[in-house]
Amino acid sequence: MEYTQDDLTQAGRQIASALHKLREVVKTLEAKENKERYKSQITLAKRRIRAFEIAGHLIERERAK
Repeated sequence: MEYTQDDLTQAGRQIASALHKLREVVKTLEAKENKERYKSQITLAKRRIRAFEIAGHLIERERAK
């Protein structure tokens, strides 16, 4: 499937926005008093961050072609 440069740019912006929000979620959850209670949510958010980082990298690589 082919994507325009604009498609890739917009996707990159959305990923950057989602990454920012997820990183804030992790900070908030890790700052809670009973951090162990939120362990699964923290793990899930960190896995999503990694997935979005990979997606962002692949988008940037595609844009550079």
